[in-house]
Amino acid sequence: MADFASAEPSTFLVEVKSGVSGDEYAERVAAVVQPLGGDATPNAPSGQEGVILIMSAMAVLLTLMLVSVAGLGVLNSVVLDTRERIHDLGVCKAIGMSPRQTMSLVLSSVTAIGVIGELIGAPAGYALHSLVMPVMGRAVGTSLPSPVLDVYEPVQLLLLGLGGVVIAVLGALIPAGWAARARTATALRTE
Repeated sequence: MADFASAEPSTFLVEVKSGVSGDEYAERVAAVVQPLGGDATPNAPSGQEGVILIMSAMAVLLTLMLVSVAGLGVLNSVVLDTRERIHDLGVCKAIGMSPRQTMSLVLSSVTAIGVIGELIGAPAGYALHSLVMPVMGRAVGTSLPSPVLDVYEPVQLLLLGLGGVVIAVLGALIPAGWAARARTATALRTE
């Protein structure tokens, strides 16, 4: 076993209240601790800010990639679903469904899936964030401050979930427009 009896802290990080100047605080503390062999300096650059900036940039890049992939996935599945149901849509058009109603039919089915995705994805994303971010910080040799870890409030989680619904609807607009423009006779011949 290691003997830690001689271990003493050598550095203290102090965060001042808002409205208090860090430079003035450091000067006053330095006046007290310098006769004792200590020193106080304001906000010594540690290089951790750069690491946090890089991690934030990576998170933004990954988010953009995930949004793109999600939108393309929705587009693909709605195109396949719409092509599969084109005969049914043709029957609906034959009995009087307007192009706007056809678009609404396709988009409403996707919206329902988007809501289900929101209900599953937002809590799962929150849980993964709370697990992954500390591991990322430890991997680069830093402990992340609470503002980096505690970033989601209930309103923001709701907005993120609604973002999933928006991605679903945007991904389905092209196939919904295609279904709305499909000619009834062509749709009825397709099986």
